[in-house]
Amino acid sequence: MSDELIVLAAVTGAHGVAGEVRLKLLGEGLDALREHKTFNEGELTLKKIRSDNKGGAIARFAEVSGRNNAEKLRGTTLKVPRDDLPALDTGEYYHADLLGLAAVTDAGTPIGTVAAVENFGATDIIEITLEPVPAKGMKTIMVPMTKQAVIEWDTARLVISEEFADQ
Repeated sequence: MSDELIVLAAVTGAHGVAGEVRLKLLGEGLDALREHKTFNEGELTLKKIRSDNKGGAIARFAEVSGRNNAEKLRGTTLKVPRDDLPALDTGEYYHADLLGLAAVTDAGTPIGTVAAVENFGATDIIEITLEPVPAKGMKTIMVPMTKQAVIEWDTARLVISEEFADQ
């Protein structure tokens, strides 16, 4: 564990006139966000939070009053220390743990670096920036985070089945 800050949500704009903000949830959802009382190293103190019934949330922070102040938070990410997150079981990961990892095939061939982790509904998808970057063609590949595609990972690298690396 470390003192690294992990992003759980992002402010997308103001909601109403009283200083509430709309949030895009990036973690495990509303209940996981409720577990934290402060964000951004104590800069924002959560007073209340509720679902927006669209997959996001509406929040009020003690330090924000009025629509103008709420609008100034647009684009702000809500971060908590890594140590404040629940411990992981075997096979679980936080997206932040995968970002920047070297990606190699199961034959040991370097592929590139993990640039992003997306989820479009079925499973997490790992986006890998190819290195060296090819002059033509795709500059990245996307690999599903499944046992068949991603054989293993640790703090230094992500090992991908050669079958999926050649896509």
